[in-house]
Amino acid sequence: MNFGFLLFPGLEELDLVGPWEMISMWSKHLQGPERCIMVAQTREPVVCAKGMSINPHATFANCPPLDCLLVPGGQGTREQVDNDVLVHFVAEQARGCQAILSVCTGSFILHCAGLLAGRRATTHWSSLARLAELGGVEVVQERVVRDGNIWTAAGVSAGIDLALAFIESVAGEAVAGKVQFGAEYYPSSRRYGDLHQSPQAPAYLKRG
Repeated sequence: MNFGFLLFPGLEELDLVGPWEMISMWSKHLQGPERCIMVAQTREPVVCAKGMSINPHATFANCPPLDCLLVPGGQGTREQVDNDVLVHFVAEQARGCQAILSVCTGSFILHCAGLLAGRRATTHWSSLARLAELGGVEVVQERVVRDGNIWTAAGVSAGIDLALAFIESVAGEAVAGKVQFGAEYYPSSRRYGDLHQSPQAPAYLKRG
């Protein structure tokens, strides 16, 4: 299995690095994907939203066929939805993918690639209305949403939950549990402040 991670300027670091940690741990220690590939339009280092710089493994031109592709979000998506080369790459790879996953506003790139038509999907709480305004997609306020082979997650840290849910769907609960244990990913139930009760907070957060 080739598992690709899409890179573009201005992506949100944790959108990418959180899922990368889960998927690559699965790959290295628990017979997960044979290859985890960071892919970008060129081989130039990609500078993320907070300044992290990442070196791609492959370009759109020489990327092998992918079995899975994860698309992160971040402010950079506002420009990349108009990048015909990137959107075409996502759409073409999706034809042969077992699964396409997005984190945060990566869902807007999926929408531009025609992958959310008639689907249920989610995104960062601050962009739920904006995604719904695009039409053709049922926007739901959940942390992780699966609709067929399309997986979407809410903002930033939700990508970790997305990755674990995806691992469970492919390799089973025991393997996902080993990845979770190895990463020591057991989020605290502590809520800081009261913003989780604000009118803007997504429904899943209020339920929690």
